[in-house]
Amino acid sequence: MTLLRMDNVLIVVDDMEAAKEFFIALGMELEGEATMEGPLVDRLIGLENVRSEIATLRTPDGHGRIELDRFYSPAAAGADLRNAPVNTLGLHRIMFAVDSIDEVLRRLRPRGAELIGEIVQYEDSYRLCYIRGPAGIIVALAEPLG
Repeated sequence: MTLLRMDNVLIVVDDMEAAKEFFIALGMELEGEATMEGPLVDRLIGLENVRSEIATLRTPDGHGRIELDRFYSPAAAGADLRNAPVNTLGLHRIMFAVDSIDEVLRRLRPRGAELIGEIVQYEDSYRLCYIRGPAGIIVALAEPLG
């Protein structure tokens, strides 16, 4: 038995519209939206009286997906990671290959994206940077060179 694929990464957000706008501006495409609730959802995720809104976005090549989830009931729980450093334990960043870091930053800054460190060049292979978006989401951008 082998692993077939990775279907998506879930990101819990507090502002669904801001998160959707951010990832759409990055270049992802909205695939669908739904409200999730009921006994099946409760059993699946081990919580009671769940009511949430989800949005699924896909990369232009169709291979990568992000699922954004805004919980109304029960409210999102846990530590506030909006300003957590990159070395915080747990899943904490997503990397995307892009044609132009400068162009992506130009589109995302009006949507609240902040450069975490600096744009750096790794040998003759890539320009790289980390940015922080809605809900503290850290996104790495890799621009292939050559």
